[in-house]
Amino acid sequence: MAVRQSIRDLVASLLKLTRFGNLIIIGLAQYFTAGFLVGVHTLDDIRLFLLSTSTVLIAAAGYVINDYYDVKIDYINKPERVVIGKSITRRYAILFHGALSGLGILLGLYVSWRIAALNIVSVFLLWFYSNNLKRLPFVGNFTVALLTGLSIWIVDVLYRTGSSLIVIYAVFAFFITLVREIIKDMEDLKGDDTFGCRTLPIIWGIRRTKLVIYFVLSLFSITVLVLNHFYKVLPLEYYFIFLFIPLFWMVYRLIRADTKRDFTILSAFCKVIMLLGILSMGLL
Repeated sequence: MAVRQSIRDLVASLLKLTRFGNLIIIGLAQYFTAGFLVGVHTLDDIRLFLLSTSTVLIAAAGYVINDYYDVKIDYINKPERVVIGKSITRRYAILFHGALSGLGILLGLYVSWRIAALNIVSVFLLWFYSNNLKRLPFVGNFTVALLTGLSIWIVDVLYRTGSSLIVIYAVFAFFITLVREIIKDMEDLKGDDTFGCRTLPIIWGIRRTKLVIYFVLSLFSITVLVLNHFYKVLPLEYYFIFLFIPLFWMVYRLIRADTKRDFTILSAFCKVIMLLGILSMGLL
């Protein structure tokens, strides 16, 4: 009984460490992209399975290395989330990160050299982000957003369709993630400031950081409308229902937000918008 409990605790810790819910969203996004935007039979396409598995493994490795470097900060910002140093040692965390990254690269290489090359770049950027970039203003936010957009666009690298819809959804994923990462910096202000991070809320303050988010959301809206105008792929009513109404609500809540709990809610709502975007692929 004690052994079974230990195994269950270890599995639970690993799922928590690798943000299993986020990994499901990544895999779902790639399968929806392939099924609804490319039009392939997803369930019997082994290349898509290998691509998605490699992406999820590399993302999981990214979460592990991020927590490895952020243990002290997380003890202040989110002590309930800390796994490394408690149920999983730092040594095993590094080994786990290396195994996940290596397997993700190898699976990508089995699919194509292009996928493998992008996977190698992703592994490096996730490590560099965790070790350095996330402590810099905006650069770390931009890096994570870029990798999120890449997780959508890489499906087109596999099938090489040149789909304008995939570009639009990759842009959507990029901007929503960029906004969420900046909001998370406001949420984690106390711990980041304690350990010398130089995020936007620390160097500019909450008020000016909100202005950055308003600008990013405005640029996002304009970019989506311009892309849609040139490609003429979706009716404007589609964007209004699935994008602009949720964004208007988020801006309203952001204007009023001034506590850690407020920013936690907004960060979670960004995930909801992302999920709505993924599910909307099924309506095309």
